[in-house]
Amino acid sequence: MNRLQVWVSVILVVGLMFAGLPDRVGANVGLETSADTAVLMDPVTGNVLFEKNAHKRVAPASVTKLMTLVVAFDALEQGRITLQDRVVTSQRAFEMGGSQIYLEPGEEMGMEDLLVSIAVQSANDACVAVAEHLSGSYEAFVADMNKKAESLGLTNTNFVNPHGLPAENHYTSAYDMAVVARYALKYPKLREMVAIKHYKIRPTSAKPMQLDNHNKLLWWYPGVDGFKTGWTNAAKYCLVSTVERDNVRLIASVFGVPEMRGHFSETMKLFNYGFSRYGYKAVTEPGAILGQVPVGKGEVEFVAVVPQGKPGVVLEKGKDKDIETRTELSSDVEAPVKAGQQLGDLVVLQNGQEIARIPLVANADVARGTFKRQLNKVWQGMYRLT
Repeated sequence: MNRLQVWVSVILVVGLMFAGLPDRVGANVGLETSADTAVLMDPVTGNVLFEKNAHKRVAPASVTKLMTLVVAFDALEQGRITLQDRVVTSQRAFEMGGSQIYLEPGEEMGMEDLLVSIAVQSANDACVAVAEHLSGSYEAFVADMNKKAESLGLTNTNFVNPHGLPAENHYTSAYDMAVVARYALKYPKLREMVAIKHYKIRPTSAKPMQLDNHNKLLWWYPGVDGFKTGWTNAAKYCLVSTVERDNVRLIASVFGVPEMRGHFSETMKLFNYGFSRYGYKAVTEPGAILGQVPVGKGEVEFVAVVPQGKPGVVLEKGKDKDIETRTELSSDVEAPVKAGQQLGDLVVLQNGQEIARIPLVANADVARGTFKRQLNKVWQGMYRLT
């Protein structure tokens, strides 16, 4: 074989190698980042639009606190705590170093102020106070964090504390934290807290304090409304954030950025990449009634279902054709029914293939029917049978 034939063979082999690469790798062409690991995600579908070392285990630093907030908001939703709870500071919380709000042993503070202190100031002492109040002990709260990680299907995450200070066996990945951020979007109040730029605690006390959000993208990149920054020597600069423009919401997760403030510039690169390549495709009108579900033992016999939020999908520009939908509804539901309760899915298909599911929810409350109403229904049923 002469030299020309050798080169032709090499070119053919390389060509075949690249031809066999998955499409998502091609989507990364044209974007480079100094982040050690990075993910850009569409939160509606969970699709990854860009990735670099997405599943590599890394130190999460204070990005850990996003999971701390998620566990707290789960407890709020379940009614286990309220934003009005008064939380007493322990010695352990008082002794926390790093970023803090300088809680004193025995000091009482409202749950809402503590959660804002975590979201805005990244306060380590507030994390400990919330953890102990919510789960009974620091260790029990960490166990709750890991249970939540497991329920979300995170395979490269393990927590040993609620604040993110360096510790052995405390790790996550860019992909896993993007999944946590996707889940956190279900709580508007959480997103409201992490988007606060300035906040005052103890305003009438002897030691008032103004909290200033560490996430500079709230000022620098229009549409950003979350989530959490982080830095340690081991983790370098980290940021998990979200933005919405023109009905397109994106999540970016970057870890291990070496340059000061580089986590902001690298995140902006990811967002610019996402907005340049992807757009929003509506699949039906917001609030459109897409069916009815029978209600057992209710004041009424049926409840209408509507799509949750903005019923649309994020698709690559120029590739948003041949979109269809179908509804999948529960066969029935028993009263009481709450407005917003999921009763099915709007399945979005492209060229016959499922690409997304949008929850279909009850558009109104349905209370349980009275005994008299239930008795009348029984008699009516018996009459029809005669």
